Amino acid sequence: MYERIICLTEETTEALYLMGEDERIVGISGFTVRPPRARKEKPKVSAFTSAKIDKILELEPDLVLGFSDLQADIAADLTRRGVEVHVFNQRSVAEILRTIRVLGALIGEAAKGDDLARRMEANLDRVRRRASLLRDRPRVYFEEWYDPLISGIGWVSELVELAGGIDCFPENAQEALAKGRIVADPQEVVRRSPDIVIGSWCGRKFRPEHVRGRPGWESVPAVRDDELHEVKSALILQPGPAALTDGVDAIQEIVFGWASKRGLLAEDDRQALPSAGTRPSG
Repeated sequence: MYERIICLTEETTEALYLMGEDERIVGISGFTVRPPRARKEKPKVSAFTSAKIDKILELEPDLVLGFSDLQADIAADLTRRGVEVHVFNQRSVAEILRTIRVLGALIGEAAKGDDLARRMEANLDRVRRRASLLRDRPRVYFEEWYDPLISGIGWVSELVELAGGIDCFPENAQEALAKGRIVADPQEVVRRSPDIVIGSWCGRKFRPEHVRGRPGWESVPAVRDDELHEVKSALILQPGPAALTDGVDAIQEIVFGWASKRGLLAEDDRQALPSAGTRPSG
């Protein structure tokens, strides 16, 4: 049984808190913002691609949880020093749900992991049913970075579609690495004519004026109609509970706002299903 766990990224921290297993956590990433209390309660031992190895060893973890190839060097260093490390690599909604279940099983609490995953699935089902009320679906360009332009990763693309949008760059979403999602020609965004632009700039504040000022973008419907929105990266770019709850809800509210302005969602329809943020309990 693992009793002293270090989480090198936020999503496993949040998941363990939601399972009621936060007492096992002895160290977290310095980028952790969810849940807010974690920053007050737990020592910060890592960034994203770097970690304080000596501090981690001092905490005597029996398990370190990481994410993706970007933390492979940290994992290798800790493994050479005799620390047990599990590195997840979830890139899709299905993989996020599987990761939650695997995490529960790892700590000997498979039922708690399954319960949390089921709660996430229930929220996604609510979002999906609510999206069915839309009489038209907007084209959405999700921008993860601005120089160079990088479009949304797999789970983000799925959540855009689930929330009622149409991802402008679905082919890029299949690329796990950011370099595979670079939009080399900014005019390609113009050609794909998004109705909505959602920016989530990896920890930086999204700047709509930056988007408006791009050459040739004045003809983009999203720019013309002032449909330039931000979803905080902590809500959507962490492949864990946040993305499947507050992240997808935020996207859906943007989509429904667009639809409401255009009379694509009647008032009686808007009351027909729970709104974003009204999640199943339990």
